[in-house]
Amino acid sequence: MSPCIKKNTRSTEIEFVDQLEAGGEELAHADLVSPMDNTTLQLHADQKGSSSTNKRYINININMPLLVINYACLFVGSLSSSLLSKYYFTHKGSSRWVSTWVQTAGFPLLLIPICVPYLFKFTKRVPFNDFTPRMLIISISIGVMLGFNNLFFSWGNSYLPVSTSALLLSSQLLFNLLFSVIIVKQKITFSNVNCVILLTLSSILIALDSSHERPKGLTQKNYFIGFFCTIGAGLMFALYLPLMEKIYKKVNCYQMVMEMQVIMEGAATALAIVGMTWDGGFSEMKVESQMVFDKGSRVYWVTVMGNVVTWQLCFMGTAGMVFLTSSLTGGICMTFLLSMNVLGGVVFFRDAFGGVKAVSTFLCILGFCSYVYGIYKDNQMGEHKLASTRNKTISSNASSTEMIHIVNY
Repeated sequence: MSPCIKKNTRSTEIEFVDQLEAGGEELAHADLVSPMDNTTLQLHADQKGSSSTNKRYINININMPLLVINYACLFVGSLSSSLLSKYYFTHKGSSRWVSTWVQTAGFPLLLIPICVPYLFKFTKRVPFNDFTPRMLIISISIGVMLGFNNLFFSWGNSYLPVSTSALLLSSQLLFNLLFSVIIVKQKITFSNVNCVILLTLSSILIALDSSHERPKGLTQKNYFIGFFCTIGAGLMFALYLPLMEKIYKKVNCYQMVMEMQVIMEGAATALAIVGMTWDGGFSEMKVESQMVFDKGSRVYWVTVMGNVVTWQLCFMGTAGMVFLTSSLTGGICMTFLLSMNVLGGVVFFRDAFGGVKAVSTFLCILGFCSYVYGIYKDNQMGEHKLASTRNKTISSNASSTEMIHIVNY
């Protein structure tokens, strides 16, 4: 096993092609005295691209299994955490602190894939050894922001009806695109704009279809608290994704992504524990398990622990998607799964599935497919551009070699 699974993105290949085109003549004429074969030329080109961008040019197929695993984690985690949360609230669970705490409390589980390879000598890389004080401070700061995001999300959900919450959260994808353009210079294309619009419309339709689900006794004050908490959660998560992409550009190792995730979630959990201790959240959890939850104490703790595990899958899947692709792709995948969770409610809780939800699901699938097709077309163009540039460089080098032979003759 390699010491560290390297980052691999499509943009790295395109960057390499652009640099190779810009420096093609220099590369072709730099070694006239000693003509290079294709292998040497490729190695030279790869090293040239790597030295100027501090990235590695790697075949995209190498990391495809890792990408599939991360999306599977995101899919299973998002669907399962959504269903378990609904089960918790359906059976009279109502603690905002429990909802906040379970989202990151499972971070020690990530130590298993981080430490086991080193303990069994599969890798020589020492876990957490590459962290600088600056990286540690950044991870803790982002973790505190994540903790507040989780808190706002839980408080918003506790006060607002599902419809209003879904409607407000649907706006995060638009802000995600905006922040991605500003922070990481995300290129705006027809496919990603079309996808953002369709997924946002899909979420709005789901919200409007559930507009009758207003909690009894909801006061105007609590409504505004829930409203601003949900808006804040959506904005913070939309900012969180491109910030992580910018940080991950300095990281070329997937294991370090997991290590950063441990520190961030540890900071978020510490924030939740401080809040629970101050507000009596732990005693509230005990009372809720014994006297409030109508399925009994044992089922209550199984539900809570299940939520702890599934949220880890969700967060780690999101981090992996951002690291391997982009923050916009991660946000689109999460919004797509948010809409798909409606189908989970239909299957497991016998929720109604009328015409509006059917149209919403269709828009969701259409938007996601359009984005995937856009990525496919970009990859095809990139591969064609790469092949064309290689052929041009090799031909130029061969012509120069023939000229030397003629002169020598």
